Amino acid sequence: MKSSNLYFIALIPDEKLREEVRCLKEEFKERYEAKHALKSPAHITLQRPFRRAEAGEEKIVKILKEFSKIQERFEVRLSGFGCFKPRVIFIKVLDHKKIQKLHLRLNRVLLDDLDFTEKEINTKIHPHITLATRDLDNTIFYRAWDDFKDKVFEADFIFKSLFLLKHNGKYWDIYREFPFYSEESA
Repeated sequence: MKSSNLYFIALIPDEKLREEVRCLKEEFKERYEAKHALKSPAHITLQRPFRRAEAGEEKIVKILKEFSKIQERFEVRLSGFGCFKPRVIFIKVLDHKKIQKLHLRLNRVLLDDLDFTEKEINTKIHPHITLATRDLDNTIFYRAWDDFKDKVFEADFIFKSLFLLKHNGKYWDIYREFPFYSEESA
């Protein structure tokens, strides 16, 4: 029996945008043999993967639910593509401030309420939506980047929830959704 599970915490866009991103990831698989990014839905990582005992899962869910209830919804704009040479190509997030502030608040909760260590948390983030990573070969990266660097991609959406993802041994499942505060739910 597994003693621990692998999780991560992210912001996930609406289904329409997730499908658009999935299609782009499929293009990377077909054209550049880069399929690793298909193992997770379109997302912006707030907390990189971490292991926790299955027995502690209930506490994680409870704390993230309480945390999310006091967070406000916010709009995000995506525009164009970026990269971290020589392995990662992503969709750019235009304004990082709201996501970075949410990330800082989440870090406080992870440290104070969920007993994360300083080494476990992301101290800084660069919000983006990954299209290709890890298995994008160095030589192919430059060809793919040439193909995508000037392409147009525009999208706006509202983040309404925080998500806990759980690894099932092959890929990441959306495990729990934690809605943010809204006037309708108040």
